[in-house]
Amino acid sequence: MKNTGIWIDRQQAHLVYLEDQHETLETVNSEVEFLNPRGGSRSKTRWGPQQVVHDSKYTAREKQQLQRYYQDLATRLADSGKVVLYGPAGTNTQFKRYLEDCHPLLAARVRDVFPADSMTENQFRALVREYYNS
Repeated sequence: MKNTGIWIDRQQAHLVYLEDQHETLETVNSEVEFLNPRGGSRSKTRWGPQQVVHDSKYTAREKQQLQRYYQDLATRLADSGKVVLYGPAGTNTQFKRYLEDCHPLLAARVRDVFPADSMTENQFRALVREYYNS
């Protein structure tokens, strides 16, 4: 079984697989769009009604894109033994919750979830190696 470390963000995920002194890095890009809803307009009449932007369309679309992204990552983790999650802005804990809801056997393999800012690939490889060597 290989040990895996994941640095996950909404834009991409870096997966480091450690297996028998062999190390592999894989980068998975997400298709989650950065949505900045614009719109809404004033009425021609004074104190008239305004046109409202329906944010629910945008949030539903983003939620579906995140679900596909998390599903892709879960399939890549299917043959992993131990998993440790790193990431900024709560994406790592959100992915952990997704695993608990949709893939409970895989969620049981997640050992730790740590907050981590962005880092280079070499820094992340060293972080994962240090975690599994200690």
